[in-house]
Amino acid sequence: MSVPFFYETEIPQLHSHFTLSEETSKHCIQVLRMKVGEYLQLTNGLGILYKATIVSEDKKKTIVLIEEAKTITAHSKKIIIAISLLKTNNRFEWFLEKATEIGVAEIQPIITARTEHHRFRHDRMNAILIAAMLQSQQAWLPVLQEPVSYADLIRKSAHAQKLIAHCEEDSKQFIKDLPLSNDTQILIGPEGDFSKEEIKLALDNHYLPVSLGDTRLRAETAGIVAATLLANR
Repeated sequence: MSVPFFYETEIPQLHSHFTLSEETSKHCIQVLRMKVGEYLQLTNGLGILYKATIVSEDKKKTIVLIEEAKTITAHSKKIIIAISLLKTNNRFEWFLEKATEIGVAEIQPIITARTEHHRFRHDRMNAILIAAMLQSQQAWLPVLQEPVSYADLIRKSAHAQKLIAHCEEDSKQFIKDLPLSNDTQILIGPEGDFSKEEIKLALDNHYLPVSLGDTRLRAETAGIVAATLLANR
């Protein structure tokens, strides 16, 4: 049986006692029925994996002893997916979950001319990232930014490599054939794609148009395909 894996925002130094959050305590004691002396793993989502031992059981305030700390190296490729908010939350949440499992470093929601749904609950979306990080046994939590307007993003972007995936029949390079940087941002549009004006704005600001394949993809699928192709180069 694998050692249970949990997220805590602030974990003390080695050989310190630490009181788990109520949510983690409840899961350990009520759900998993863990006992004093059993081990668990903790991460702060910043690349540190801790091994801890339960020293006091309580469904609200379980206390553990931090015994080991291991630094997990970040992915060599920093992948930033800048994707439009989508019509339905469940589709956007599915994208967040899968992008985290793949190992995306940052997710930047954007509001484009054709974005239909502007509501965004950062706390809920970040909770989805945390759950996906734990499920996939990772120690790095993707950075989830607040939504920004498309134009602001284009003007302020300073990434080493900037890509845009759009559906217009223009000249595009297949993403698999590109020499890639270790700091790559890719733009993914909403249902209905980017407008012609938005595509031109990106190209005028040194974004390279790329193709994700021969079929037209839904926005959330395009985001996952882009993340997968970039992560596996």
